[in-house]
Amino acid sequence: MKNNKPLETASGSKSSSQPGGARLPAPVGGLDFNLADHFLIAMPSMQDPIFGGTVVYVCEHNDNGVLGVVINKPTDMTLQVLFERIDLTLSAGLDMQAANEPIMFGGPVQDDRGFVLHTPGTPYSSSLKVTDEIAFTTSIDVLQAVASGTGPQRMLVSIGYAGWSPGQLEEEIGRNGWLTVAADPSIVFDLPVEQRYLAAMKLLGIDPLMLASEAGHA
Repeated sequence: MKNNKPLETASGSKSSSQPGGARLPAPVGGLDFNLADHFLIAMPSMQDPIFGGTVVYVCEHNDNGVLGVVINKPTDMTLQVLFERIDLTLSAGLDMQAANEPIMFGGPVQDDRGFVLHTPGTPYSSSLKVTDEIAFTTSIDVLQAVASGTGPQRMLVSIGYAGWSPGQLEEEIGRNGWLTVAADPSIVFDLPVEQRYLAAMKLLGIDPLMLASEAGHA
């Protein structure tokens, strides 16, 4: 994981409200909608070997494209192993359960680098605050803080991230490749990995088995 320049942030407003608590993405710049702080949920019919069955948390959506992190595709690497590879020593007081948490495959872009979704607080050298509950950091100082026992209270570490060029994701959504819904931080940070897809679907009130059945009879 290397230091890099701060990300350019989207300058859009928060999503607007709708009856029943659902939120519609708000416009931003020249875009028709802004999917930052939303989940992208792969349709059950998606056969893509990288994104099939995934939930992506969108960190940034602006005129330059979309940046997100897959939150439910674990690798065989743990935080302990990652720290060993980047020559960081875990604090003796660090929760060993956290040290054994799997690192996510965040996406195919820069998949040799680490990225962290976490609760905001201490500022880091290259960090994007998405909401009051989630930030996205690309610099190693966040992991140095974790190793010393002073890192974020809640976090998800990934290798790589997902990226779409301008208009690309919108086209995929138009082809019914993805469902979108306002994100719930508890799904990102608190739920076991294997429960995140179903939990994200439930935010929409959808049973994935029904969607798969409908796709099979299309």
